[in-house]
Amino acid sequence: MARVEKLEPGAADGTGKRLRVLFRTRLPYGVGFDVRMTRVRPPSELEAQSTGELEGTGRWTLSPAGGGTLVRYYWDVRTTRRWMNVLAPVARPVFSWNHDELMREGGQSLARRLGADLALPDAPSRQHGLVRAIRWVVAGAALAAVAVLGWRRRPWPR
Repeated sequence: MARVEKLEPGAADGTGKRLRVLFRTRLPYGVGFDVRMTRVRPPSELEAQSTGELEGTGRWTLSPAGGGTLVRYYWDVRTTRRWMNVLAPVARPVFSWNHDELMREGGQSLARRLGADLALPDAPSRQHGLVRAIRWVVAGAALAAVAVLGWRRRPWPR
């Protein structure tokens, strides 16, 4: 995460609090959006609405698990950046890899800040995900080139 700026304090329980968030990613772009807390139910639930380059809803749930706390984050958003939406059909694997890396790094950073161990159930290997993403991008680029340049049909010899 590159920056978080507090825009509005909200109510005493945090409802209505607004933040501006800027993420830097592994790929050469950042994503910025505003978050407004819409529901605060200590100690088990937070919900927020995002606007800007990501629009939608995020919800965090916290529950006891194995002597610790299980944190689940539900993120139902869409990007508003035109170039991302245009490239999504062929670049989705790379965007997914980039998102997974950002979330993994965020989880590790939060765990360090809390002095806790981070356990990621069923997390795919980083290398495997990157290789798969690169393969999809190459395949997508080839298909895009074929679509743009068109097939050159050679007439059959008579």
